[in-house]
Amino acid sequence: MWLMVVSVPLLPAIIMVSSHYRVKVAALCHRALAWALRLVRGRVCVRSTHAFVFSKCTHGKVDSVLKTFDLYADTHPSLCISPQIAEALDEVVRRVRPTRVLELGMHCGYSSVRLLRLLPPAGRLVTVELDPLTAELGEEIILVAGFKHIQFQVLTSSSAKAIPALHSFLEPDKGSSEGLSLVLMDHDPQQYLPDLLALEREELLSPSGCSVLLIHRTQRAEGLRGILDHIRARTNCYCIKSELQFMTEIFYQKESTRTDM
Repeated sequence: MWLMVVSVPLLPAIIMVSSHYRVKVAALCHRALAWALRLVRGRVCVRSTHAFVFSKCTHGKVDSVLKTFDLYADTHPSLCISPQIAEALDEVVRRVRPTRVLELGMHCGYSSVRLLRLLPPAGRLVTVELDPLTAELGEEIILVAGFKHIQFQVLTSSSAKAIPALHSFLEPDKGSSEGLSLVLMDHDPQQYLPDLLALEREELLSPSGCSVLLIHRTQRAEGLRGILDHIRARTNCYCIKSELQFMTEIFYQKESTRTDM
């Protein structure tokens, strides 16, 4: 009886707390369901894209692989970057002429193939993909395009776990410590800023200059706000080089080596 007497005055607070956590739990469940649906749709898209490209392209021919990707995207929903982003990506690679490239978010292997075809003979690509199926099928497409394992490495991992381990993959001959000269971020926009900070912390960005490309697949990518605020606050070593509708290029150069960005 005494418990009921004590509890009655607290009833409004108990109801409010219960309601508060119920809303939070419901929101958490909604986000988890949305993530699961995106994963399922993504896997279906990757399987379908892989099957189409694998069966219809000319194996060993890079241009055929890319044209087959484009043919698929003309008539099917696709996770591949758009032709406009692809052309902008090519322009950056030709200008930067990178030798060490990191790709975060593999999707179907389309951008991996585009990157690899423009790297010099000694160039190396490390691509990080969280989903094992996507990583497996994307790697197969890279091999179908004619590239060898000595030219690239696929890491099936979260970006947060992969970044601290990148040194060993970027310096296979123990003879180069130049760092990354190009980073393509096309995974979870919420991870863009944490991953950039991790790359800084691990000193993986080339001190002489590194272009970081941020893909935003919707016109309003909220995840970009944090990383762009970070860039604007660090004018001593960062600048925004170009802003397109679906891609932003930022440039990093260590302060001690900076001349004119």
